[in-house]
Amino acid sequence: MKKKLKIAAIAAIVLFVVIQLVPIRRTNPPVTGDMPAPVEVKAILKGACYDCHSHETVWPWYSRVAPVSWLVAADVSGGRRKLNFSTWDQYIPKKRSFLLDDASEEIEKRDMPPLPYRLIHKSARLTHEQVDTLTDWLKTQSGA
Repeated sequence: MKKKLKIAAIAAIVLFVVIQLVPIRRTNPPVTGDMPAPVEVKAILKGACYDCHSHETVWPWYSRVAPVSWLVAADVSGGRRKLNFSTWDQYIPKKRSFLLDDASEEIEKRDMPPLPYRLIHKSARLTHEQVDTLTDWLKTQSGA
């Protein structure tokens, strides 16, 4: 039994080392057109949203350790595809309005930022006042 446990432990360590060799893209392309916003709104967005929804991602140490790195990279990639504040100038007005309205709803429902992100990042734990500030501004910008 001890021999099997030892073999399993060695296999797990080897597997952990091998998966570190899987390349993960952690990029921050140039910002082409950041979304304009008042200072207080921009501060909330940067603290709670920009890591996944911009090209200004702060890649934490755990984004370099597989398999967590795979999850972080996938979250950032998916977030940027859905809404990217760094390419705001490339969205047509109708798309901007939709994105702002959708973001407002997600934030009001507390679906954004996601719970796992909030647990790790203190700046993403929005107060009721911050939620109100952000959603009120998003609604005025979306025309809702």
